[in-house]
Amino acid sequence: MSQKPGYRRILLKLSGEALLGSRPYGIDPAFVRRIAAEIAEVRGCGIEVAMVIGGGNIYRGLSAAGEGLDRVTGDHMGMLATVINSLAVQDALEAMQVQTRVLSAIEIRQMAEPFIRRRALRHLEKGRVVIIAAGTGNPYFTTDTAAALRAMEMKADVLLKATQVDGVYSADPRKDAAASRYEQITYRQVLSDGLRIMDAAAIALCQENQVPIVVFSLGVPGNILRAAQGEPIGTLVKE
Repeated sequence: MSQKPGYRRILLKLSGEALLGSRPYGIDPAFVRRIAAEIAEVRGCGIEVAMVIGGGNIYRGLSAAGEGLDRVTGDHMGMLATVINSLAVQDALEAMQVQTRVLSAIEIRQMAEPFIRRRALRHLEKGRVVIIAAGTGNPYFTTDTAAALRAMEMKADVLLKATQVDGVYSADPRKDAAASRYEQITYRQVLSDGLRIMDAAAIALCQENQVPIVVFSLGVPGNILRAAQGEPIGTLVKE
């Protein structure tokens, strides 16, 4: 018997690096299938799922700017990388008979529907997984900010941020053995302590609109379902 859902509608944020799996670059199809299977489980529990996926496994506009490329050009290239990742996840989900739609903030009609808020909400209401690609459609905004914005627009109950660590720490646990993990923390403390779980614009958006953030590890199989069901995993960021 499945558990009662902790949330009715979630916005799941995956980094592009999450799709690397064991590879140094690109997309690991086996790992994408594992993520898709977990999302299918979430849908099977009756929880509506919207997603935003980064593009860092393929291209990062900010790092490209550091190498001499125009920042706007680099960000546009990064947006296209998120479309590639979104299509990969859509393909894996549909292979599992999960109806999925990719909506893009930039027009690319041969591959994805344009992002229209009411259309996206209608897809969710019909039980489809909605993957929103190309960030906000604007340079200088990260996919973290896009995830926060889309969480507001989709009226998500929570923003689930899947990472490589199991929550928010007082310092980088990979560099500081004394770093302690928070079970719960406020938006204000995240900003004041400079805890870089998401960029400041994303945190401020969630704070202003009172959307909680759950930061959890993607490395543990089943964690997406646990987080969506409201289990106390990772770190909860709220007022």
